[in-house]
Amino acid sequence: MSRPKELVSVKLIASLLSGDWAAIKPVLKKLENRFGSMDYLSEYMDFRHTDYYRGEMGDKLFRRMVSFERLIKPDSLADIKLFTNSIEDEYLQDGGQRTINIDPGYVSMEKVVLASCKNFAHRIYLKDGVYADLTLIYRNGDFQPIDWTFPDYAGDDMRRLLKEIRERYIHQLQNNISV
Repeated sequence: MSRPKELVSVKLIASLLSGDWAAIKPVLKKLENRFGSMDYLSEYMDFRHTDYYRGEMGDKLFRRMVSFERLIKPDSLADIKLFTNSIEDEYLQDGGQRTINIDPGYVSMEKVVLASCKNFAHRIYLKDGVYADLTLIYRNGDFQPIDWTFPDYAGDDMRRLLKEIRERYIHQLQNNISV
C-alpha cells in the first residue's frame, strides 16, 4: 500500500504573453510583490505559434518567461492562477479584451505543469475552475513533449529554457534553498 509522503516544493514559472511592451514591467513587479524575487527572466521571444490570441491581443505578440527564487507547494497552483487572472483583469482594454496573458505553472524534477481555466481530457481539476495541464515530462535527460503539448512548449528553445530553470531548481534542492 502506498502512503502519503511529504509534499516536495516546486519551481514557480510564468509565461507573460502580450503585444503591449509597457505592460510587462509593472506586471513583473506585481508578480515579484506576490511571489518574491525573480531568478530567471527570458529575453523577449516572438510568439507566432498560434492565431488563438490574435483577435484579442493583436498579431505582434511576444513572450517572456520568468521563474522565482521562492519555491512553492504544487497544491498552490490554483490560487496562483486566480491571482494572475486578477492581474490580467487590471489590464483589460475598454472592450474587455486582454492586453496580457499570464500562464503560471511549475517545474519539478519530473515535469512541467501549467495552470489553465479550460478543461480538456488530459487536464486534472484542481479547484475553483482551475485545471493542471501536464505539459512536458522530463525523461532521458530532457523535457519531452506529449501528444497535447502546445507547439511552443514542444520547441527546442522553450525546452532548453525550461531545462535551465530546472537546473536552478535542482541547485536549490541540493543546497536546501527554498527562500
